[in-house]
Amino acid sequence: MSDENGLAGLTEAGKAAETISVDITAVLGTAEMKVSNLLKIGRGAVIELDRRVGESVEIQVNGMYIGRGEVVVVDDHLAVSITEIYGKGDESEG
Repeated sequence: MSDENGLAGLTEAGKAAETISVDITAVLGTAEMKVSNLLKIGRGAVIELDRRVGESVEIQVNGMYIGRGEVVVVDDHLAVSITEIYGKGDESEG
């Protein structure tokens, strides 16, 4: 069975690919603190991260670092513009 473009088998595979979910995370920075200090944090507290304004952010897919990007604003929403994608042999993390 074939459609007019000869791609009938590909449409089913394409539909299956559309249903796969991945978690994408942009890591703005990290901080270390004692649990006792963490429990004292309240609304409005400021936690200083290990990155500076303008530094790139790490991008994770399903918990795996895949590249770096920069934070941008798109129509009143924060977004990440990808600037680097790690290769298979790249050991870059955090």
